[in-house]
Amino acid sequence: MPAPTTAELSVERRASLRALNSFGLPAVAATLVRVRSEAELRRVIDHPEFGRAPKLILGGGSNLVLTRDVTAVVLKVEIMGRQLLRETGDAWIIEAGAGENWHALVEWTLAMGWPGLENLALIPGTVGAAPVQNIGAYGVELAERFDSLDGIDLVTGRTVTLDARACAFGYRDSVFKQLLAGKTLITRVRLRLPRPWRPVLGYLELQRRMHETGNHAPDARTVFDWVCAIRRAKLPDPALIGNAGSFFKNPVVSAEQCRDIIGRDPSVVHYPLPDGSAKLAAGWLIDACGWKGKSVGRAGVYERQALVLVNRGGAIGAEVLTLARAIQESVYGRFGIRLEPEPVII
Repeated sequence: MPAPTTAELSVERRASLRALNSFGLPAVAATLVRVRSEAELRRVIDHPEFGRAPKLILGGGSNLVLTRDVTAVVLKVEIMGRQLLRETGDAWIIEAGAGENWHALVEWTLAMGWPGLENLALIPGTVGAAPVQNIGAYGVELAERFDSLDGIDLVTGRTVTLDARACAFGYRDSVFKQLLAGKTLITRVRLRLPRPWRPVLGYLELQRRMHETGNHAPDARTVFDWVCAIRRAKLPDPALIGNAGSFFKNPVVSAEQCRDIIGRDPSVVHYPLPDGSAKLAAGWLIDACGWKGKSVGRAGVYERQALVLVNRGGAIGAEVLTLARAIQESVYGRFGIRLEPEPVII
């Protein structure tokens, strides 16, 4: 069989990545290949130029901070498609291509009468990136709605299928950020939406919406609308203001650490966890250190939500990184807590 040629692939040389990352940071990929199918990905793996080269997997670019040009082959994942695989007595099992827009998938499932993802509305990015980050919001994590996924080993070209246990989901974590980082490209994701549907309304801001509206038994579409309204009120639209959403993970501390911080700052926002530890609101910690609205160069902290760093126009990755490190040092100096970034920093 003759070796594949670049003519069989969608290859771009010296490709600008500015429009392909939600922060809008300038960077150039030496080589970018758009992957629209499993067959195309295998052509890349078998290719004499690309096969053994280092690779960077790129979905929606919403969890990425680019501080330099990229010499690795950038694989832009554009595998599409969505369908109901099967319906059982206790769940709908849906499947979506890794290149599908996550929020569009949430909207589609609701329109089709398959609720369960409404708390995860308006999270930027693609379906394939969702398991990598184990995305979560307003009381629901992807792991709770996950069935299985398919991926392709970037060395052998073999298809692998992983269930939730194999994905090793943690808080904003998975095997794809650890053992399989850069080694397996997710191609398709299957989600399990439980039936009968039950709303998840424990999050404080959803409780407030119920109180304000007097609606204590909202349907899935109402929960979706509430979540969208809450997110839009405090998070900037990346199409208007470059950002990567929540920049830092909410730190988890021991019960003793939490009591110590409460003793010094009684207003600290915290959430008790089942194992006795507590999750602290990183946004509150950053705000308490006076960072909301501040800037370093052309990178800044969003005025409405201190957890979000933004591109104020023309920022470069180094400015974002400098701002992030200054915030980390400030929070550590006051609270003794080291904040961990959520985005991948290149």
